[in-house]
Amino acid sequence: MANQQTIKRTELFGHPVGLYILFFTEMWERFSYYGMRGILTLYVAASATGVDPGLGWSNKDALWLYGWYTMLVYVASIPGGYIADKFLGQKKTVLLGGILLCLGHGTMAIPQDWAFFTGLILIILGVGGLKPNISTMVGGLYQPGDIRRDSGFTIFYIGINIGAFLSSISVGLVAYYYGWHYGFGLAGIGMLLGQIVYMGGQRYLKGVGEHIGSSDSGVDPEIAKKPLTKIEKDRVIVLLLSFLIVVVFWGAFEQAGGLMNLYTDAKVDRTTGLNWLEEIPAAVFQSLNAGYIIIFGTIVAAFWANRKRKGKEASSLFKMAVGTIIMGLGYVFMMFASKEASAEAFGKAAMFWVFLAYLFHTIGELSTSPVSLSFITKLAPVKYASIMMGIYFAATGFGNKLAGSIGETSQLEPYAGKMTASKEQVFNYTERDTIEIKTEGGIKDFYDYAINLDKNFSLKTEVFLEEGGLVYKDMASGDRVGNLFELPAEQQQELKDYLQTQNASQSNPYHAKVLFEKDKDAAQKIENMGDGKDYLVSFVIDEEQSEQEYKTFMYLTLFTVAFGLLLIVFLKKLKKLTHGAEEKEGTAYEEQEGFEVADGKE
Repeated sequence: MANQQTIKRTELFGHPVGLYILFFTEMWERFSYYGMRGILTLYVAASATGVDPGLGWSNKDALWLYGWYTMLVYVASIPGGYIADKFLGQKKTVLLGGILLCLGHGTMAIPQDWAFFTGLILIILGVGGLKPNISTMVGGLYQPGDIRRDSGFTIFYIGINIGAFLSSISVGLVAYYYGWHYGFGLAGIGMLLGQIVYMGGQRYLKGVGEHIGSSDSGVDPEIAKKPLTKIEKDRVIVLLLSFLIVVVFWGAFEQAGGLMNLYTDAKVDRTTGLNWLEEIPAAVFQSLNAGYIIIFGTIVAAFWANRKRKGKEASSLFKMAVGTIIMGLGYVFMMFASKEASAEAFGKAAMFWVFLAYLFHTIGELSTSPVSLSFITKLAPVKYASIMMGIYFAATGFGNKLAGSIGETSQLEPYAGKMTASKEQVFNYTERDTIEIKTEGGIKDFYDYAINLDKNFSLKTEVFLEEGGLVYKDMASGDRVGNLFELPAEQQQELKDYLQTQNASQSNPYHAKVLFEKDKDAAQKIENMGDGKDYLVSFVIDEEQSEQEYKTFMYLTLFTVAFGLLLIVFLKKLKKLTHGAEEKEGTAYEEQEGFEVADGKE
């Protein structure tokens, strides 16, 4: 029977050529995933009646969808791993997942709500088939004990982030200048390129990712029938415990596509002073993490390798603990950003806080994520290799759901009512402007009031109590504008109670950006354009929202640092359960070959 360990592999730059096939496949797959993810919450929260309409959901609901989507996209790795181990093998399951991803991203390019949600479902299924199995295949390229395994995973991880870096910039800019669905379409083109690379590079993946029992698998099919040994069971236990670290880490880290994305869009000064790019789209900031990984990936890997050569603590669990602490400290900079933005009404924070936050997040990630992938291939029993990798990605998914839930708590429910004024009254507080309108002849510019074109507009107001009543004062004109809209009685009372506890008065006002938005269904009736009716109103108190975001950043910092320190306290006990797997650089093949790390043999 052919054996994987005797296959002579063509090498390039000291690694099997198959690594680079998987490198470019994953690079383009991550291009599609992170490109789409970078604009996902922005699209969902964008007005449904704008020139490039989104879904019109609230920030809170957008983060709810983000949390569920990013959870399911990774939880699907469990059935993806099961299908690979039991039926198809990793290689064929990756192929199937890639096809589903091409269909999913292509569908999202269609500007219809049904296409958006259908595309999300197909992407969830596709990532579930591809993600755990392609990572397991990387480990399969190396023989047991091959010390190149960790560096191979680092190279693979850099490929992931090259894709994420390129997509965050290109997809973000395309969506910003040409429209959301052009951005989704560009992400789909990236996935198609990855599928072409994978299908064209099969000859370099011989004996890797085959179903156990096939002639090319290199694994004795009897292994699948044997029960786990004591050492294998201990290693599975420590893997499952390490997955708790994964949930905590990604629960904090994955604020990037949710809370951090929305915060950057609303409360970070993104102006550049450049004629060709006056303002950096918020989605482009998603490229910082990937860019830092490309720059610092090998540096961080070299630091840990040098530490290990000197005999200092450098186990995977220790790296994961330290990485979690460093990542958590990145939110200290977001606390500073929040303080700066809230120093004045509707203030904004400097960009460098975001740059620093992502830098710390990245250094933490480099000490945690690629290490986790390699750790699994070292400890997982061979017959459960894909399933364990699937559980790892499922843990990542639960971390993503936790991230979405944390993001939700950071966003206040807006006060919501309806406009009661005539459009003539509104003219006094708005100005004519050039507004783009989609017509049958294409996009045309109209110079008019927004309300005459059924478009959204907003007023920045001071909000305070006077003789027990609510007062809204337009900051531009100084006029009181409470007559333009009304809230339900229970919301009025809720707002009064809050302002009273804060001692809000004319001399100490709070602030709200009141959004007037045409009802989505009413906006579809072209014959009624400009009637000034069916406008809904929503707002949050700016100071209250800022305080909530600051608390979220603070709690993220405290919890992740405390969790990392707690892990270090129990490090020795956890390491015992690995039975020296990392010291011997093994992969759990030892026991099938009559070798046990615990017996002390070389």
